[in-house]
Amino acid sequence: MGVIEKSCCALGMAGWLTVTLAIGHAADTLTFTSGSAIAVPISPDGVQRATVILDSYSYSPNHLVVENGKPVELNLISITMITPHNFIIKDSAASLSVEQDVGAGRTVVARFVPTQPGLFPFFCDKRLWPMPSHRDKGMEGILEVK
Repeated sequence: MGVIEKSCCALGMAGWLTVTLAIGHAADTLTFTSGSAIAVPISPDGVQRATVILDSYSYSPNHLVVENGKPVELNLISITMITPHNFIIKDSAASLSVEQDVGAGRTVVARFVPTQPGLFPFFCDKRLWPMPSHRDKGMEGILEVK
């Protein structure tokens, strides 16, 4: 029997909740609780997949834990209707460079393979001059590579 996955997002009092339900063997479940580190599950095809919600000035979840050397796919979903965002991770020493624009109300996929362990900040550098950048307003998080 194969694995059937269903994902959904819901907004509640504690923030966004993203749940992936799997039916069958080798089931991976990803549950988000606001503020906690999320261990991204490895799918049967070897890819680590997670959904990240981009809101006005935040990412949910904002702390992802992945395994070194395994491909990562982040489904980036912007729930804003006007403001565009992006998802940036830059660390030349770790050969990690991700720059993905996410238009308002759009969904895109960012793909990369982490090559060394560590803590790597991700952020949105969009800004409307002369206002502070979205990162300055708190739109940042941590990618933890183990």
